[in-house]
Amino acid sequence: MESDGQRSVSLRLNRRGGDYRSNNDNNQTPSNNSKDGGGFFSAGKLPSDYPVKIIWKRGFVRLVLVAGILWMLLILAVLSFHVWSCQSSSVFFSVICNKESKVYNFLNTWGFVPQQHRCPIPVIGNPERIVIPEGRTHDQIVKNISYVMEDEDGSQSSPLFGGRQSWKQREKSFNLSSSMKVHCGFMHNGGADMDLVDIEYVKNCRFVVASGIFDGYDVPHQPSNISERSRKLFCFLMVVDEISLDFIKENVTVREDHNRGRWVGIWRLILLKHSPYDEPRRNGKVPKILTHRLFPQAQYSIWIDGKMELLVDPLQILERYLWRGKNTFAIAQHKHHRSIYDEADANKRRKRYARPLIDLHMKIYYYEGMESWSPKKSSVSDVPEGAIIIREHTAMSNLFSCLWFNEVNLFTPRDQLSFGYVVYRLGGAFRFFMFPNCEYNSLFVLHPHTREHSSKVEWVKSISEFKGNGSSMKESRGGLGLWTPYPGDLSSVVLPKVARTSKAG
Repeated sequence: MESDGQRSVSLRLNRRGGDYRSNNDNNQTPSNNSKDGGGFFSAGKLPSDYPVKIIWKRGFVRLVLVAGILWMLLILAVLSFHVWSCQSSSVFFSVICNKESKVYNFLNTWGFVPQQHRCPIPVIGNPERIVIPEGRTHDQIVKNISYVMEDEDGSQSSPLFGGRQSWKQREKSFNLSSSMKVHCGFMHNGGADMDLVDIEYVKNCRFVVASGIFDGYDVPHQPSNISERSRKLFCFLMVVDEISLDFIKENVTVREDHNRGRWVGIWRLILLKHSPYDEPRRNGKVPKILTHRLFPQAQYSIWIDGKMELLVDPLQILERYLWRGKNTFAIAQHKHHRSIYDEADANKRRKRYARPLIDLHMKIYYYEGMESWSPKKSSVSDVPEGAIIIREHTAMSNLFSCLWFNEVNLFTPRDQLSFGYVVYRLGGAFRFFMFPNCEYNSLFVLHPHTREHSSKVEWVKSISEFKGNGSSMKESRGGLGLWTPYPGDLSSVVLPKVARTSKAG
């Protein structure tokens, strides 16, 4: 039996041992937790701050989700505002909008920009308040441009208005330099001659609104909403051939001033004698594309097709499309097509020119690297609405017009097929503003032709139809590149598939 002293010593030892074990257990807890994986998922005793950490983690995840949602909503709001500002009639908001930006192009390409037939044009309300820029815009690349006036091949054939440009000369014309000499129509004795009285008149024209009527398809339509300032500032010049002049005299009143100038309302009639081409459509491209050659003193020009009645003051047009964005060339986007191959298909379906010649034209372009339009391209579209062209006649703008005309002269007269190709060949050096089609439709009222244009060549479906008696359908003074052997092998060229996005094509 134990004495009382021994019992008390034993109890003290047991207490110390228990304390020792407790201390050991406490010291071993971290190592056990680490073996079990530690943290919140250990099988051991949970830390006292465990609920706080769980709440903090869940709160952080929710915060990230809410922030992400708010960020996406903010982006959508900004994009919506961008689209809205681009369609606003307010000058203030239209200045904010950048329709040439990649963001707007992306939204427009994927159908996020509503397509309207007509939309308000954000012009300055009072033309009297418009400030006209001083001086001229200076180009950085092309400084001087001169023109080939006579062919250098020694040909004894009758002169051609567009000249006999060789394939090598054509290729060289796309190589930019500070000083360039190119074909640009108006070859010596090639036709399209103006009366001396008209040559003297246009020498005083710095601001020009130009239009044209050929083969008697229209009569001049008087523009509306023209301010008194614009009436004094602009020359309104209607270019006509001899057939159209006779037709106009029979249908509307033509007055003659003391200098023998002919007038229909505000329009001064400018007669082009000796039509340079067999095809009236091709004749119409002379004043349309080569405005700077017809009216060399002009600094600014606005071209409108002869079937149009202008509704907007020309000063407002120049401010909206050139001066506001510091542009030198502006043209509208086509309503239906962005790819020249889609437009070519539409031209064939609507019988705008011989189908096999349109195909040949497009094969040459595709062989030379002209791809179908895609959002990766820097331009809004490769296909314009060419019925309205707004220009400052700078060296680069004039060069582009010359190169564009040379393509029209060499191949088919469908200028919408050549525009994007010339832009492509200049490799981004030519900058222009392609404005929305809905604004284009708000600039004018479209009047029907007095009669439908038609020629035999437009109905040709096979190249064999040009043989034998059909050889008379070949143009003798234009489109000669379609009949000149091409220096490349086009036999294996397969044109890209087209997307028929409209009734027209």
